[in-house]
Amino acid sequence: MRVGDLGEFGAVGRISGRLPQGAAVLLGPGDDAAMIDAPDGRVVVSTDLLIEGRHFRRDWSSGYDVGRKAAAQNLADVAAMGAVPTCLVVGLGMPADLPVTWLDALTDGFRDECAEVGASVAGGDVTGCDLVVLGVTALGDLGGGAPVTRSGARPGQVVAVAGRLGHAAAGLALLQAGRQEDVPAWEGTALAEAVAAHRRPRPPYPCGPEAARLGAGAMLDVSDGLLQDLGHVAKASGVRIELDPAAFAVGEPVAAAAKELGADPLDWVLTGGEDHALAATFPPDVVLPPSWQVVGRVVAGEGVHVPGRSPVRGGWDHFK
Repeated sequence: MRVGDLGEFGAVGRISGRLPQGAAVLLGPGDDAAMIDAPDGRVVVSTDLLIEGRHFRRDWSSGYDVGRKAAAQNLADVAAMGAVPTCLVVGLGMPADLPVTWLDALTDGFRDECAEVGASVAGGDVTGCDLVVLGVTALGDLGGGAPVTRSGARPGQVVAVAGRLGHAAAGLALLQAGRQEDVPAWEGTALAEAVAAHRRPRPPYPCGPEAARLGAGAMLDVSDGLLQDLGHVAKASGVRIELDPAAFAVGEPVAAAAKELGADPLDWVLTGGEDHALAATFPPDVVLPPSWQVVGRVVAGEGVHVPGRSPVRGGWDHFK
């Protein structure tokens, strides 16, 4: 069965029927708009677009992979503000010949990623399109706390990261090198884990609110590469960020992919995107939990500096 066989309202009903609603959703799919509880009185909002062929390929990722990835990158933005995600609203464009099984898997991916943080897909819209296009908006609650922005880094603070770095970039590099056919044979290996990281990121959601409670000065979601994203913090805060290349742990999947392709694994760690790790600055006297790894410091000046590797370029730019 294809999506065109369902029609618009049949597709909406099929999607809605697979999406349970959490406690924050006061009015879910089926009306002109959803209604979400906002106990804090403020709402954190973020939105992203994903376009087939630009952000994902259906021959590389399943519908379930795409659903989890689309949800994750938006939920991570909310967590990066120090907030707890409450819901998503999804706009979906898709071709009429898209298999209904792919649509079901996409929906299930959204459902399962939202379940990681207790959020829900509260509504959205569907339309016909030549490609699969997703517009996702995430909402979150600060629980009475102040948002952690990009402009709060100050000289003397330490820079720390939570979550994986370089894994998604390593997996993408393997696929771009034409190794898709090798993936089944890699099952259970570090190379398979790298490819899986490209398909489904694993953001450290609890670390966002945790960082806010610990007094983080600035924080963001590492979506476009650590150096590029920390550059936004440095610019917004009017500071210089110095990173210690020896402080970064290179994960086994990253090291294995680098060996397979003859690449430098630290390049992926520093410039690879889509792992949706969190990077934050903290006062130097704060005792950080094991989920956070100190990788640098904030000093007076401007920009981002990596001793022995500067200038280092890289990171994602949608128009390059």
